[in-house]
Amino acid sequence: MNARPRTIQIFLPDGDPHGVRVAELTTRTIRLFDVPRSLLGRFREFPEAGQVGLYFLFSADDASGSTSCYVGQSGNVGGRLGSHDQNKAFWDRALIVVSLTDTMTDTHARYLESRSIEFARSAGRFEIENGNKGTRPHTPPPLQADCEEILDTIQILIGTVGFPVFDALPSAGQVDKAQTVYCRARGANANGTLTSEGMVVFKGSRCAAEPTNAATPDALHRQRERLVEQGVLEWDGNVPVFARDYVFRSPSGAACAVIFRNANGWREWRADDGRKLNQLVERSGSEVEETEAES
Repeated sequence: MNARPRTIQIFLPDGDPHGVRVAELTTRTIRLFDVPRSLLGRFREFPEAGQVGLYFLFSADDASGSTSCYVGQSGNVGGRLGSHDQNKAFWDRALIVVSLTDTMTDTHARYLESRSIEFARSAGRFEIENGNKGTRPHTPPPLQADCEEILDTIQILIGTVGFPVFDALPSAGQVDKAQTVYCRARGANANGTLTSEGMVVFKGSRCAAEPTNAATPDALHRQRERLVEQGVLEWDGNVPVFARDYVFRSPSGAACAVIFRNANGWREWRADDGRKLNQLVERSGSEVEETEAES
């Protein structure tokens, strides 16, 4: 996806920001419905519910903190989601992609499903519930070009509403040294980079093995347990090591996980020359204490 300015329109058909939302890029012909499962019946009242469509079902696991995703397509997307409401227990939110001009065909939908599963697995941001890759049909070059443009639109829209399923995190080999910061304390040796989503800790980063008795709240113990359960952290002897790149919402959340105690990430993450993160991003000297573990 090319990074350039975009205009996105989000419509609240019932005036509720937590209810059904409808998102569009103003220059494209693709519409995205963001639908809580509890309001699936409301979505099925829209004429678009009878169209050919692509859909993503998401589920957040409150216990583990992980999110899973299932990708599907149907010639009658509202009807298929009604079936999933009866037969699939895991999901709590649906993102539904349809054509504003009702010109999406079965071939479009099956191609988009296959490519979406491929992109989602490659990005590694969510657990993908699909057991196969989908069936990619024979797609003539003009139709394939249309589908790739639709995928570009989908990537923007689903990321905008908070589900960046196609967006891989930056890895150590992709980030310039000037953008890399380090957290080295209590035996930890971690590196990462600050992004618009938060602090990405790179694969291979090593964490402090033991908590500090006086300064490690229960929330941090639970956080570490979750990261191990999710496979984000793996043990190398008695040292927890990041098994994959992982994003935390804040530098402090990342620092707490790495050091295994309360920490202000704006001070703990530093450039190789010793400058603190808040100095690198010109936070006007702010030394705000952000020490809570992420829930």
